[in-house]
Amino acid sequence: MPSLNWISILAVGCGLCALPGFAAAQKYPERPIRLIVQSPAGGTADLIARIIAQKLTETLGQSVVTDNRGGAAGTVSAEITAKAAPDGYTLLVASVSLMAINMTLREGKLTYHSEKDFTHIALTGKVPLALGVLPSFPAKTLKELIAVAKSRPGTINYGSAGVGSSNHITGEMLKTVAGIDMSHIPFQGGAPAMAALLANQIELYIGTVPTLTGMVKAGRIRAIAVSSARRSPALPEVPTMAESGLPGFDVTSWFCVVGPAGMPKPIVTRLNGEIVKILGSPDSRERLTAAGVNVETTTPAELSAFVRSEIQKMGKAVRASGAKVD
Repeated sequence: MPSLNWISILAVGCGLCALPGFAAAQKYPERPIRLIVQSPAGGTADLIARIIAQKLTETLGQSVVTDNRGGAAGTVSAEITAKAAPDGYTLLVASVSLMAINMTLREGKLTYHSEKDFTHIALTGKVPLALGVLPSFPAKTLKELIAVAKSRPGTINYGSAGVGSSNHITGEMLKTVAGIDMSHIPFQGGAPAMAALLANQIELYIGTVPTLTGMVKAGRIRAIAVSSARRSPALPEVPTMAESGLPGFDVTSWFCVVGPAGMPKPIVTRLNGEIVKILGSPDSRERLTAAGVNVETTTPAELSAFVRSEIQKMGKAVRASGAKVD
């Protein structure tokens, strides 16, 4: 006759197996996984998604297929993901715009909530923004730029990739923290904003490090400072804004992996572990670093706390900027 201890162990084991989440995790995945990307092919989110998809396919033994669903600042992909079954077969690579900026910029117009309608799985990385000027601009440091802006209030035009972009919000936060007045000129993406700077149509372009690196290394643009708390590996010689006289300044364009709300915890834990392992591998880290991404990962709980804090931070910046969308 089995001992009492063995009976207890069997009972606990049977109880665990009866839990839906535990049972699902034991079998997961049984079919291909859809990894939605909030933007068209070729961008940073797409690169992160393809690296994760390739490696997850190898480790999970099921195909992980990327699905680019751009449109409306990520809201299209967000709606698809939020409405999907919370079984781990629909995931999303989302950005700061979708998860944080939209919550204030598109308040009352969204069909999703970044905290309530998603399961937060893992942060994947942060992309610093840089302040780019032409070599002829009369400032070589952030302190000098601020001095020039204060001597010419409202006359310096800075370009961004569009209203509500991380570029735009970074510019507005810089204005608030530094106490300067600059005029925002939005463009339909980073490429036309860069072209305007090169044509001397604007004096300052605030863009992600990947969009500026080539021109900086070619000597056609001077990078004055980066917006993140630590320097970018892609532009290690360029100081941060915090180093340059604005202590605590830390704004990045960041990306994370989420799924529909209510995913089983064992599946979330497994996906988090696999994604953290993937991003920590030398080949993945090398590819992302070369693209200007500072690889940073979190636990699901840490990501939830991070999203909450970013919604508050970006909300203040959006309200201060007066940015609106039709």
